[in-house]
Amino acid sequence: MGMYLNIGNAGFQSVRKGFYVDKSGLISFMNGTLGTKDKLTCVSRPRRFGKSFATQMLCAYYDKSCDSRNLFCDLKIAGDPAFEEFLNQYDVIYLDITWFISIEKDVRNTVAYLQEQVIKELSVVYPPVKKEDSLPVMLAKVAEMTGHRFIIIIDEWDALFREVQSDIDLQKEYLQLLRGLFKSSLTDKMIEAAYMTGILPIKKYGTQSALTDFREYTMLRPKKLAEYVGFTEAEVKKLCRQYNMDFEETQRWYDGYSFSRAKSIYSPNSVVQAIKNEEFGDYWTETETYESLKFYISLNEDGLKDAVISMLGGERCRINTRTFQNDMSNIKSKDDVLTLLVHLGYLAYDSDRNEVYIPNQEVADEFKSAVEYSGWQGVSTALRKSEELLDATLQENAQEVADRIDEIHLANTSVLAYNNENALSCVITIAYYVAQKDYIMIREMPSGKGFADIAFLPRKHVDKPAMLIELKWDKSAQGAISQIREKNYAGVLDEYRGNLLLVGVNYNKKDKKHECIIERYTSQKPPKEIFGRI
Repeated sequence: MGMYLNIGNAGFQSVRKGFYVDKSGLISFMNGTLGTKDKLTCVSRPRRFGKSFATQMLCAYYDKSCDSRNLFCDLKIAGDPAFEEFLNQYDVIYLDITWFISIEKDVRNTVAYLQEQVIKELSVVYPPVKKEDSLPVMLAKVAEMTGHRFIIIIDEWDALFREVQSDIDLQKEYLQLLRGLFKSSLTDKMIEAAYMTGILPIKKYGTQSALTDFREYTMLRPKKLAEYVGFTEAEVKKLCRQYNMDFEETQRWYDGYSFSRAKSIYSPNSVVQAIKNEEFGDYWTETETYESLKFYISLNEDGLKDAVISMLGGERCRINTRTFQNDMSNIKSKDDVLTLLVHLGYLAYDSDRNEVYIPNQEVADEFKSAVEYSGWQGVSTALRKSEELLDATLQENAQEVADRIDEIHLANTSVLAYNNENALSCVITIAYYVAQKDYIMIREMPSGKGFADIAFLPRKHVDKPAMLIELKWDKSAQGAISQIREKNYAGVLDEYRGNLLLVGVNYNKKDKKHECIIERYTSQKPPKEIFGRI
């Protein structure tokens, strides 16, 4: 076993000894690509989404220098008819690009050092082959003399593009190496398959990928690999039952990534940490400070600030992802920033509607921290006053609620266009931001004969009243309350066990003031617990 050639299965052994969710179905996918024109696979995921675990699993399965049968015999892959055929049958070259960056004193020598070290190990295993100056030529000669083809696994393939953003010459040298390996006339003779992981997709020049033969699976379009982006809902439900964790809270904190083939994907590291610590919290985001997020949202390209604020308010933002060049230094528009944030995991992407949104509570907290320290004083004021506004609402102090909303609106007039009920809805949602810790917030909740603008339903074990909020623009707060009653918006909550507040809010364009009316609603029907099905 070597450091780069046939590294063995020690990495996957340690994974199996710890907390492991069976993702070995990925091996079946890879087996189907071996030796085909689809043999080059690039998977991009945010940090802490299990990329390295996957590479360690693939190394353990394919590496012919070890016997990994016992590591896989109880996993899904063991039931695949091709399990035995490909198990421990290949020379595997494993390259962790962050490792080479960290150990080479001069980062400009990273690519040369990488090739030198792998060639040195190849020359020991295949001594009849003369050493060459480049890794592609060395592999081609080994393949020619022995007939052996290699599986190449590259972890953090894009690290040079992320950590040495200004060194264009180094990046070009690196891409030249990758082209020599994967985009040459000899690729089919020397490469059985390749699996690359990173945060960013393969860099584009104009509209073309630098490595066009790779099949890419990204946070925008993971396609058939969607279930391997993170934990599926079925996997999380099983974990919650096994470890006695509250599924609804797990869902609130860590769900939110959704794809056509997997509608609910959870942040895997965060779920694992919550189970280990027996406590919900910001585990994924604590691995990196809010500084990186703060930097990108502070660029404020083309109204980026407005988009971020509206998403904090629970809305979605339509974007064009095609202009992004898949690097962090070539940011030219709001769409580029938002697309980058999807790849970094800060936003989720709805490919059917071409919209982005903040996926869950954990990430929302990170946005809140970034906004509070970014100089966006109006929004920061709203977030800080959110708890006071909620307390005033629960105390049914309508005048204080109106006054607080006035303050929050005034502080944000330079950020948000305040000209219709949608803008009012966004401000109200931000104003009640803190409520989302104790409530499930539903915008335009179907109720009775229409839609309540915003509904706040208390979470399990929260002893607070539900709230239905109706918004009016240049009409009256009493009219909002009347609409709730006339259209029976509260009807859907007739079986709710607990108090219900009806909140009507109106904005008067003439005096630029808000008015509020709060009333208690009492149902005549017997109460039942229904939140499990809402």
